[in-house]
Amino acid sequence: MTTVSLSGVLLLAIVLLVLMRQGHIKGGPAIIAILFGFFLASTGMAPSIQKFLDSLAQTINNIKF
Repeated sequence: MTTVSLSGVLLLAIVLLVLMRQGHIKGGPAIIAILFGFFLASTGMAPSIQKFLDSLAQTINNIKF
């Protein structure tokens, strides 16, 4: 579970940096998005969100090409 979380955070950080460098999102809204995620992680919704993301990752992992 930690690996999925760490790789997910890294992926989202890269996407956020790319969006900022390309000018699609400015620094202020990026900081708001980061703070929103930080505070959302400390709410009662965090376990439900984590369970959903784990389920989504497992579904993607089970796709056979």
